[in-house]
Amino acid sequence: MAEKRLLVVVDYQKDFVDGALGFPGAEKLEAPICEKILQYKNNGDDVVYTMDTHGEDYLETLEGRILPVPHTVEGTPGWELYGNVKQALEGCREFRKPTFPSGALYEYLKGKAYASVELVGLVSNMCVISNAVMVKAALPNAEIFVDRNCTASFDAELNQKALDVMAGFHVKITG
Repeated sequence: MAEKRLLVVVDYQKDFVDGALGFPGAEKLEAPICEKILQYKNNGDDVVYTMDTHGEDYLETLEGRILPVPHTVEGTPGWELYGNVKQALEGCREFRKPTFPSGALYEYLKGKAYASVELVGLVSNMCVISNAVMVKAALPNAEIFVDRNCTASFDAELNQKALDVMAGFHVKITG
């Protein structure tokens, strides 16, 4: 019997693709992310996803004062999952998060016995890297992967630096 794997789709939401914080090239991740979701589901593995979720008071938060661009406000079009990823993730567990890593995902993972966890989504140098650290803390013996073809940043140099830092704490960078 194969060991259970987990795919975590991080914040692949409209505001990060073509909305308030969108950037050229983010839309190109849609097809490979959908393909991974289907591969995991077809293999009987688990798939979960995070949703960056802010309220109307976003600009009053610490993050909002540092990054004063309202985005992923719950209930707005920019908060929704992007493109076909929305349909691909139907039936998967959702974790809403008010900041970079998901504390709820951490609590969910503690004590689980996943052999490996793969993270895909946006943005590599913010939410992907912080969730990779959090997954490593929750599952110190799981192999953790990030597919360079399924994550990106608004800044190519920051993207590469994030991948390098993740590799430094034993995340396997694939793709």
